Amino acid sequence: MSAYLPDLIETMVKIAIVLGMNIGFFAPMLAWVERKQSAVMQDRIGANRADIFGFTVIGLFHSLADAIKLIFKEDFIPRGADKLLHTIAPLIAMIPALVTFAVIPFGGHYVLWGHDVNLVIADLDVGILFVLAISSIATYGVVLAGWASNNNWSLLGGLRAAAQMFSYEVTMGLTIIGLVMYYQSLSLVEIVAKQENFFHWGIIWHWPAFILFLACAVAENKRVPFDIPEAESELVAGYFTEYSGMKFVIFWTAEFIEVVTISALCVVMFFGGHQIPFISVQDIVNYLMDFGPNVANLVAAVIGFTVFIVKVVVLIFIQMTIRWTLPRFRYDQIMKLGWKMILPLSLVWILIVGVLILAGIMPTP
Repeated sequence: MSAYLPDLIETMVKIAIVLGMNIGFFAPMLAWVERKQSAVMQDRIGANRADIFGFTVIGLFHSLADAIKLIFKEDFIPRGADKLLHTIAPLIAMIPALVTFAVIPFGGHYVLWGHDVNLVIADLDVGILFVLAISSIATYGVVLAGWASNNNWSLLGGLRAAAQMFSYEVTMGLTIIGLVMYYQSLSLVEIVAKQENFFHWGIIWHWPAFILFLACAVAENKRVPFDIPEAESELVAGYFTEYSGMKFVIFWTAEFIEVVTISALCVVMFFGGHQIPFISVQDIVNYLMDFGPNVANLVAAVIGFTVFIVKVVVLIFIQMTIRWTLPRFRYDQIMKLGWKMILPLSLVWILIVGVLILAGIMPTP
């Protein structure tokens, strides 16, 4: 048992980091960012009323005020609704976004006090397949929420979400096949390791795939301009019309965590993960070796994690900017974009990547 204790502690620490990063930091912060960024883009002040002892801290306390309000709000279940499914649907929608982070590396490989530390919860050889498989489960939470609410608007929202999410899952998987061919691996850890050279970053050779993948991922998350399952002007609030209190918070949190997950996936597949351009992890360790190998590796791990977070924040900013820039697509436009435009383009890109690799024009790392 003692032999496995360090590995158990390491795993628990990494799980705590992922949960703290998503639920403890990003979820409440994104609730504030969404308000504040929209206000800045629309020449408004934004959230700035909630205060503690007169300090507003540019509106940051609004997330805390919202949490307190929603915790004490009534948990309402409509008459005729399926109580069990109505209760578990938000959890089914949120848990996949968190579980997906199990295979996303948020740092590199380090040696701390004689123990090998790999900053990923589970280094799976089929990491990309794991992400696609687990993320698809969230669809069931949305569909069940719409059906179990015994509300026509909720049901319509659930049906729209089902069609949209299932459609874009297919396309999203195809957009990164060229990337898999290039790196010759399904492991996200190995893909990040092969991006140690800046010129092997996914965005250098596969920028069309990045654009297609990001569009599909935003549609999968049902964010503007793909928010037709909610469509307040048509369906009140879509599939979560009949949700209140903590269940509503869980749906809200799931959406924000998915924003972080999308950003993290883009970072590890296209932007080198924790890698710094032209500076390797070993370079950092060697530079700090005068302070001892443990301190050098620890500082390198902190730097790598910080670089990863900064890249994720940039991708989140891009998604938020899209959210407050583009108008909502019609339902038929969303389906046409997925099946008639992005899907054929992804297949064409797979063909182009295959030809370039065979011709030696796109050298694999």
